[in-house]
Amino acid sequence: MNKRLYKSRDNRMVAGVCGGVADYFGIDPTLVRLGWILFCALGGSGILAYIIAAIVIPEA
Repeated sequence: MNKRLYKSRDNRMVAGVCGGVADYFGIDPTLVRLGWILFCALGGSGILAYIIAAIVIPEA
């Protein structure tokens, strides 16, 4: 089985990155979003990582 990471079209708030990551790992998108917010608050590099992921990860 070939599992690929795509941005979500259904669970999208901004660009669909967190929804796509949640679909890939089979977890709730809210948990991924909370983790991403924590990642942004601790170092600030989460914002840059989100922008890069939004550019690099293809649409579903």
